[in-house]
Amino acid sequence: MKKFLMTALLLVTMIFAGCGGEDSADGGKNLSVMLGSNVVSLDSAQATDSVSFEVIADCIDGLMQLNADGKAVPALAENYEVSEDGKTYKFYLRDAKWANGDDVTAEDFVFAWRRHCQKAEEYSYVMGSTVACVKNADAVIKGADPKTLGVSAQDSKTFVVELDAPVPFFLSLMAFPTFYPVNENFYNGLEAGSYGTSPETFLSNGAFMLAEYIPGTANIQLKKNDSYWNAANISLDGFQYQVVSSSDNALISFKNGSLNVVSLKGNQAEHVKQDAELSKNLQTFTSGYLYYLSFNQDAKNHHAGALSNVNLRLAISNAVDRESLVDNFVMSGAKATYTAVPVEFAPNAKTGKFFAEDQKQFSDYVGFNVDKAKSFLETAKKELGKESFELNLIYSNDGESATKVVQAVKSQVEENLPGVTINLQPMPKAEYLSNVTSNNFDIALVDWTPDYNDPMTFLTLWTTEGCEIAEHWSNADYDKIIADCTTGALAADYDARWNAMYDAEKILLENAVIAPLYTDADAVLISPNVSGIEFHSAGIDRVYKNVKLK
Repeated sequence: MKKFLMTALLLVTMIFAGCGGEDSADGGKNLSVMLGSNVVSLDSAQATDSVSFEVIADCIDGLMQLNADGKAVPALAENYEVSEDGKTYKFYLRDAKWANGDDVTAEDFVFAWRRHCQKAEEYSYVMGSTVACVKNADAVIKGADPKTLGVSAQDSKTFVVELDAPVPFFLSLMAFPTFYPVNENFYNGLEAGSYGTSPETFLSNGAFMLAEYIPGTANIQLKKNDSYWNAANISLDGFQYQVVSSSDNALISFKNGSLNVVSLKGNQAEHVKQDAELSKNLQTFTSGYLYYLSFNQDAKNHHAGALSNVNLRLAISNAVDRESLVDNFVMSGAKATYTAVPVEFAPNAKTGKFFAEDQKQFSDYVGFNVDKAKSFLETAKKELGKESFELNLIYSNDGESATKVVQAVKSQVEENLPGVTINLQPMPKAEYLSNVTSNNFDIALVDWTPDYNDPMTFLTLWTTEGCEIAEHWSNADYDKIIADCTTGALAADYDARWNAMYDAEKILLENAVIAPLYTDADAVLISPNVSGIEFHSAGIDRVYKNVKLK
């Protein structure tokens, strides 16, 4: 499911020797990174959240990586070839080593990709026909022989991938952890289920390697990997992650010098903007995170039977004042969003315009209009034969931002829709994820981070088999458009595919499968002695390979 984070991700903080971003006592260059939640898994076949993906990417390289502009450039693949029909890729690997001295080989990729599909974990879907279109991936995920997957090692340095259809963003996918290699001999030598649970059970080929890590704890220590193929250009000697969930504490630590880069939310972000000195260090980045309400339409669910009614869903969506949410509760530079794809994301390769540039195109279905919301509600009451509705809204309480947002949503809906009651159900992140994947919710506050820079990273979520979030909505017309845009007739026609995605989005929003709320932003304080952190709106959120400390 994919990178849910109900919290603000609080970023980079220096805590070594009590001095932010400075040399450590042994003369090394060390950085500390603050996270808003714990790592869920360092197994690239099991990870589903931004924090886990970020740490994996610190330590392992894939075929490609994203540069500072978000473009795919070579990493372990020194170069590559693409067939004329766009369906076969040959990646030629550079001379690179795993931290244990083993060569990185094409077989490492074959093993990892087959394993991911065979395990059929939540993120295996990106190998399949809705995203990467790797040949036979869907069949392997459903139980077919992994050897039938369209990957092979032509030799130890040539990795070949066959696709069922051309994928315009395929190279950028190669920078995502699901497509990273795993050393087969190392993996098979471990106790079952132990991979990625300690420094001894996790093997790096990237810029950093695990020095200290215990699952579930608030600290992770990384150190520079001297075996890394590009080690000569890595300035940091290491860094530490520390989980912190309070913007108040982060800001205090930045002011006293123990944090050197901090992501702020809510009142603290607004406070910094008003501070002449602090604001000099403030940068704002559109994150690509889309926050939305997911409506469970399963008629068998405890309260959610009513949510199978489209007019009730439309009523709730139109009762929410998104501008008020971002101005008064999020306050980090977030933007109110009225589309199923976030703003300032996925530019058209021909026009340069972002896919969701027109935020009014679906105003008939998504907006803030109390009269319209009440009209939808009255229709729903007649159709359902009910005068009142009590619905549960679940959310992860790992951070302060989500709590403020759901409280505002509850207040607005109950004020604008007499007879509708929203019961808030906060829960830890792991419990929240379990509930949204097991159909145990009415409404869920969801945030989704794009895995690649194309609208499909969102639109595939709502196909019949596209995602584990249990909205229990299925639409044959929607499925057909998405299929045509991925493996069908429109896959190779850029303009037709782009226009068809709008058609799919209209179906989604006129049925109020979700209620988009806002596109989040990172308000980041960065001390003057830190440079080179790369922020991306798709894939890996933050990259530290090029960080330098003055």
